[in-house]
Amino acid sequence: MGKPHPTHQMKTIRTAGIVGAGTMGSALAQKFAQEGFTVILADRDTALVERGISNIVHTLHDAASKNIFTQAQVDQFRARLSGTTNLEDLAPCDLVVEAIYEDFGAKAELFRVLSRIVSPDTILATNTSSFSVTELSAQVEHPGRFIGLHYFYHAAKNRLVEIIPGKLTFPETVQVATKFAVLSGKDPILTKDVYGFAINRFFVPWLNEAVKVLDEGLAGIDEIDAICRKAFGIGMGPFALMNATGIPIALHAQRTLECFGPAYTVAPLLEKQVDKKEHWKTGDGDGPNVSPEKYQQVYERMMGLVFFVCSQILAEEVCSATDLNKGAKIGLKWKYGPVDLMRRAGEAAVKSMVKGFAQHHGATVPEVSASRWNQEFVSLRKSGGHALITFNRPEELNALNNEVMHQLEKCFTEADLDPSIHTIFITGSGKAFVAGADIKFFVANIKNHSLNNIVDFTSYGQSVFDRIDRSEKKVVVLLNGLTLGGGLELALCGDVILATDKAVMAFPETGIGIYPGLGGTQRTQSRIGKGLAKYMILTGKMLKAKDALEIGMIDGIITAEDLFDIPDGKKQFPLPQKRALPEKWKAYAELYAKNNFSAIISGAYTHNTIDPEEIGQLGKTMRHKAPVAMQIAEDLINAAKGPASELDMLTTIFSTEDALLGLSSIGKKVEFSGR
Repeated sequence: MGKPHPTHQMKTIRTAGIVGAGTMGSALAQKFAQEGFTVILADRDTALVERGISNIVHTLHDAASKNIFTQAQVDQFRARLSGTTNLEDLAPCDLVVEAIYEDFGAKAELFRVLSRIVSPDTILATNTSSFSVTELSAQVEHPGRFIGLHYFYHAAKNRLVEIIPGKLTFPETVQVATKFAVLSGKDPILTKDVYGFAINRFFVPWLNEAVKVLDEGLAGIDEIDAICRKAFGIGMGPFALMNATGIPIALHAQRTLECFGPAYTVAPLLEKQVDKKEHWKTGDGDGPNVSPEKYQQVYERMMGLVFFVCSQILAEEVCSATDLNKGAKIGLKWKYGPVDLMRRAGEAAVKSMVKGFAQHHGATVPEVSASRWNQEFVSLRKSGGHALITFNRPEELNALNNEVMHQLEKCFTEADLDPSIHTIFITGSGKAFVAGADIKFFVANIKNHSLNNIVDFTSYGQSVFDRIDRSEKKVVVLLNGLTLGGGLELALCGDVILATDKAVMAFPETGIGIYPGLGGTQRTQSRIGKGLAKYMILTGKMLKAKDALEIGMIDGIITAEDLFDIPDGKKQFPLPQKRALPEKWKAYAELYAKNNFSAIISGAYTHNTIDPEEIGQLGKTMRHKAPVAMQIAEDLINAAKGPASELDMLTTIFSTEDALLGLSSIGKKVEFSGR
């Protein structure tokens, strides 16, 4: 007798089951345990389960030896993980993910069994890369709780997951799955239930097309790999990738896509290579020199394939342009996503390449329209008096540029003018809230002698931030992760700033040759005083959430789950409270209030309660910062004339040699000259 039909209200996921202890299943089990979930890893025999858990433990200990985790963390992760060969042991799970081999019959039988074991409101998910989610859901009692969660190799490290609702999947299932994806450290994208979903729909044919190009004699293996590395901004070409991930996997996946027409036909040479059971013979170097003519021929063919398929994806509304681009950059590690590439080429060139590709394969030309290439980097959701503004550019750590800033203004203005909204929340997606401004923009304009563009961007950004700061609505900023430079300046415009314990924040500007220009020198001192503002900006020290709370930079520490529950109105956010400044921070505040940075660096500072050796370390830190940037920042803090005062020195600072050196050398040690 079947269990009663569940309500549409899904439970919160605390315990996750994974069926399949192979490479994918073990990686998922590791990742879920790392992120705080109780995990049960199941497979058909004891040896497979033990091997899966052993591989996880080995990986974790290896990470501990490299100081990625502490031994205490590894012990915690291991304590959350158990294994079983009995599917009945998955009964307590809130979510079960299937990660077995790609056989429809085996998957179908597994879900028939699981349906009878787990609770009716337990979410059942398939990690299939090739089968229809809707077709698999027919095997499930209460298919509204069935969904596709397609993870990417290596699943413990790769942050991408495609969320694929079937035709009968409840919207609530999608919501819970999306929340789980974020809480388990993934960046989700939403796709329709079509073969290949979004990413494999173009990536697998891209591999297949490389084989066709080889078979037609247009170029050799190493030449094709070299051209693709350059054109797509990737570390490995298609043949090297197939060798690494498995040539039979590419063949199997391509066969499932042949239903889309002649452009998707499996390359005969790919079948032959699989039959030979050999790797492609690739070179070890950077690849041969390729003539411009050959480069262009292969470039147009491979780029034409991507433009052809991605135009189909967008026309069919398989996923949004934002998710398509994000998926390639996060899941495939492409430097440029398909939408980036189309926008760079322009509509006319894309149409030409798509038409040429379609004609070559005898395929119908899909609709190509630049209007489909718009990306939503900042989203707005309104519900019950609350507005939630989310930065949705995790592949770029939500960095600010002109497009992002304009979208922020549009979203905030809509929320601010809506009389039904009383509280506006601002947060980020992925690992960062906002990791500052887009450095490439600054470097390009310095090199092009277009400093006016930098001034215009900063002036516009200040006007947007000023509107947020002056809003009569309650503005609550939720820091979900890395918060640097312009991101911290944005956060300071909020009435309430809350952060998860994973959030870290800093002003790194003086270490890259510039100073905070979006209000950082002014709003920081308004919040924590001049002394601590100087400490943060002149040293660039990274603050953990605990330290930020102690000095008053934030108003409270929240859980990752609160990032969902607070904007949804399920939980009240903590209000700011007056806190006494700990003695340690009082001493830092006094040191920087009484002494300029030159005095601290030289050792000529006024006596302070801080140990001289510790002050010496602060001086050493500041000696590696740009002197002109530090001087301007200190002067701006001392003058306290408001955010607009920061605009006065922009041309000066971006004209310095140190600014170009610092901005062009992110992540590298540099010697600033003071010029």
